[in-house]
Amino acid sequence: MNKTFTRLQLLTLNSVLLALIFALSSFTNPRDSSKNSDTLGEGLFRFKTVVIDAGHGGKDPGTHGLHSNEKTVALSIARKLRAAIEDQMPGIKTVMTRTDDTFIPLDRRSAIANEHNGNLFISIHCNSSPEGTGHNDHKQKGTMMLVYGFHRVKEQLEAIRENASIMIEKDYKTKYKSYDEDDPVNRILLNAYMQKYRKQSIFFGDLLNDEFKRQNRQTIGVKEQGILVLAHSAMPAVMIETGFINNPSDEDYLTSEDGQNEIVQVIVSALKDYKRKTTVQQ
Repeated sequence: MNKTFTRLQLLTLNSVLLALIFALSSFTNPRDSSKNSDTLGEGLFRFKTVVIDAGHGGKDPGTHGLHSNEKTVALSIARKLRAAIEDQMPGIKTVMTRTDDTFIPLDRRSAIANEHNGNLFISIHCNSSPEGTGHNDHKQKGTMMLVYGFHRVKEQLEAIRENASIMIEKDYKTKYKSYDEDDPVNRILLNAYMQKYRKQSIFFGDLLNDEFKRQNRQTIGVKEQGILVLAHSAMPAVMIETGFINNPSDEDYLTSEDGQNEIVQVIVSALKDYKRKTTVQQ
């Protein structure tokens, strides 16, 4: 492959970078960040909008357990989360990428987040392991937080499964060409996003992880993977794998009112902590 940029690539790169600068500027605090720094070592910002993404939906059920599927559990938790934020965090706007059993393409989910100038993107999912749905004392269980990172060997099981949703879409090879990390223009764009939001994404992921631990919920921690739905969200973004739905004990937890309410309260507590530590005084 010719490593030299063509004139068309340079023009495309320039337009992409201009769009990126415009998008990122809307999330930059006008105050001098050298005088007002948060725990992340970056400028503080105004926290106004949380985007809640219920994974899968419609013709894409996601993974499944003995008596439930991922799309249904994710939507139920997402709805509860929206209600809890509206009740416990007045002044914070919530936007949902889907509110019913509808299939929303991955690129449209990030577009919805960007169109609403979101400050944080939370994607709700259920995990699955290769052992199937039968009972097994050694099956994987617990929560996992995923943030966007360039593809890493041996860290891609969740990414492969979550990204598989694009296979349902028409013309996905053309449509998702912009996610090709081997393309030099796209790599520059993704690098810029990662440099801007990686620390904040990991920071929120760590807060979630700590809150789950306080609830004595087993957790696998915060991992970086090439999750497409997180890639083009112009804001900090975290995918929460709320549990292994193919593990019967986790499935019972994920489908129960008590389990879902506990997950929601963990997220709200982490949100309050994140807001307190990363935003300017209104």
